[in-house]
Amino acid sequence: MTPRFGQPPLDGRRYRRRPGAYAILWRDGRLLLTHQQAPVPEYQLPGGGVDPGESSLAALHREVAEETGWSIGAPRLLGSYRRFCYMPDYDMHAEKLCLIWTARPVLRRGDPTEPGHSAHWMTPRQALSALVDPGSRHALRMWMSR
Repeated sequence: MTPRFGQPPLDGRRYRRRPGAYAILWRDGRLLLTHQQAPVPEYQLPGGGVDPGESSLAALHREVAEETGWSIGAPRLLGSYRRFCYMPDYDMHAEKLCLIWTARPVLRRGDPTEPGHSAHWMTPRQALSALVDPGSRHALRMWMSR
């Protein structure tokens, strides 16, 4: 069973499934996170939604590049979790199905192209403190324990 994090779904509320791919990016003893300015400033694992017709691995490569400016190599699926949330950018309630990958940032191609995002390197402990999403923190703890 896939673990669930965050608030339970609200009764009577319709949630749209939103698959996503996110990455724990490790290089030279540090992790690469993205910082999103809006709607609420927060640090996140780089990644995002899988578009219709797109594989989760293709989405992972695209989202990491958009949010960090880096290309990645050697992706490996670590696990998954789900959470119910409101997505203000899309004005919808979603059941997010989050696949968590590990990968190595291999080449910085430029600045992030996703508006309001910036790339940040942190130690694993710093990242654990900075991440807001409990599912992302759980995935990072799981990765750190290996």
